Amino acid sequence: MVPSPKKHAPAIRDAEATKTRILDAAEEEFAKGGLLGARTESIAAKTGVTKSMIFYHFGDKEGLYSAVLERAVSQRVASIQKTDIHNIDPEIALKNFVETFLRDLSGNSHLPAIFFYEGIQNKGRFYSQIAITSLYTPIVDILRRGTESGKFRDVDPLHAAVNIVGMCVFYYCNIDNVKHLWPAGTNPLSEEMKEMHRRMAVEQTVASVLIR
Repeated sequence: MVPSPKKHAPAIRDAEATKTRILDAAEEEFAKGGLLGARTESIAAKTGVTKSMIFYHFGDKEGLYSAVLERAVSQRVASIQKTDIHNIDPEIALKNFVETFLRDLSGNSHLPAIFFYEGIQNKGRFYSQIAITSLYTPIVDILRRGTESGKFRDVDPLHAAVNIVGMCVFYYCNIDNVKHLWPAGTNPLSEEMKEMHRRMAVEQTVASVLIR
């Protein structure tokens, strides 16, 4: 007799929950020291699983690292896809993109650090293997539409997109340095400060491309 698929559902859910816990712990670990500095022993200890279980799900440390990057990008893309970035007014679409991107980013401060280490340690080797273009394509399309409509200046859309994303993430990538620019006791990751960064990034982005 063929077992009912329902009997396997709890096991499948448990496996997925275990993978999610591993990815969450790995994301935190990779943010501290990148691929080279991360220790699978620490990830295992945080999740209550063995190293062999981690390798069973992800192959090796590099496989786990790739999975963390892929999940990060797919989550960002999914969030942006829920936003009105196809608005007929490219200015509104651009504001929506930057606001969504930054609200999403402010909720997970690990990602900028991971991508920073990726560039320093791996020269973007793993970055080039994930669908990173799916994150940039929407903003490139918005910029191109804005230029074609005559509302935006004639800018190179991909280069402008890279600069816009860079302005958004630098605050978080370099937070331990820039925090010293404010008076002692100021928390640059407070909700008030993150909201100020979001608002100013949106304003500066739009101002940089609009024809006045």
